[in-house]
Amino acid sequence: MVLRLEVGNIFIKDVQFGEQAKVVDGILYVNKDELAVVAADDERVASVEVYLAKPGEETRIIPVKDVLEPRVKVEGDGGILPGFISDVEQVGSGRTHVLKGAAVVTTGRIVGFQEGIIDMSGPGAEYTPFSKTLNIVLKVEPIEGLNQWQHEAVVRMAGFRAGTYLGKLGKELVPDEVKVYETKPLIEQAAQYPDLPKVAYVYMLQSQGLLHDTYFYGVDVKKIVPTFMYPTEVFDGAIASGNCVSACDKNPSYVHMNSPVIEELYARHGKDINFMGCVITNENVTLADKERSSSMTAKLIEFMGVDAVIISEEGFGNPDADLVMNCNKISKKGIKTILITDEYAGQDGGSQSLADSTPAGDAVITAGNANQLITLPPMSNVIGYPEVADMIAGGTDGSLAPDGSITAEIQVITGATNELGFGYLSARTY
Repeated sequence: MVLRLEVGNIFIKDVQFGEQAKVVDGILYVNKDELAVVAADDERVASVEVYLAKPGEETRIIPVKDVLEPRVKVEGDGGILPGFISDVEQVGSGRTHVLKGAAVVTTGRIVGFQEGIIDMSGPGAEYTPFSKTLNIVLKVEPIEGLNQWQHEAVVRMAGFRAGTYLGKLGKELVPDEVKVYETKPLIEQAAQYPDLPKVAYVYMLQSQGLLHDTYFYGVDVKKIVPTFMYPTEVFDGAIASGNCVSACDKNPSYVHMNSPVIEELYARHGKDINFMGCVITNENVTLADKERSSSMTAKLIEFMGVDAVIISEEGFGNPDADLVMNCNKISKKGIKTILITDEYAGQDGGSQSLADSTPAGDAVITAGNANQLITLPPMSNVIGYPEVADMIAGGTDGSLAPDGSITAEIQVITGATNELGFGYLSARTY
């Protein structure tokens, strides 16, 4: 089965509130009350408030739970966010339209301790890719008496419903740009460019315990074993975020839908590599589970017959062991590995960067040091609850100053050290 997906990008230049939800001349008009009703379609939701946050404004969103891009299935099997919004059918083929430049951001009372901050201007804006998107912000409040994982589900699904509702506004529009992605079955793919090195991607998904959840076709990946995935599936939302890991290196649903690793591999496919496909794997708590998943991952990669593999991590600390095990076992099969991670090297940069390491990890890309300290100036408009700056990961008691400024590690900023490379930090050689 050849999976060929057309992604039609409808460039959004501005977002405004209006009486009718529609897209006209690149402007996304949002009916605030209608969107709130759609997002709140759950008896566990007490209230939903809708705000707009645009690049350059003196606006802070805190705490950020998830970010989602509005998309709609136009042709082909399944729909967006299979297992949550659409039926559990194979996705990744046909045609999908995207409201490119718009994003749905969820906030509200804190769910876990590892949620984030998006500043739309100032120094914090330079660390998050979501300071450049036109954000439709949902402040979602659940009813009393829910536990943390129920609270997370309420906020997550409110965002999914809102993103789907807005995405449908682009279904009948003519895209400004259409990109085409295609992956053939394994034997055909290998034969397509026989003289180019065959490359695969090991896509590690956060799944370590309560509130560390990532979903594949609606299933918590704690419950799966490593498996093959056509790369086009991610563009239709086959992978969705539900986790509360540190904001700097979590992958919001928006990032999965726009996976820069997959985008880059497709861009180089047929030029200097033959992109064979993806293996998704979970990140585990126990040693036995880590050994099991890494062994299965290495077996699948060997079966694909590739020459090299890119491995990306999500999170830090305990998942470093999963990253190293994947690296070691794949390297022992004679397959070159390239690792993508970030670092927790202390505020002075002098501490050990990773919790685990290996001599086989001789090609490593870093997304930056999450312990780097930053002061975020006060903002005239705050959506959410600024007081959580004292308790989210990267902040400490006293991070929030009386004037509204926040001094904390860049760990608090959504996407600051994203391990798929969806961010702005880079390195220079002098």
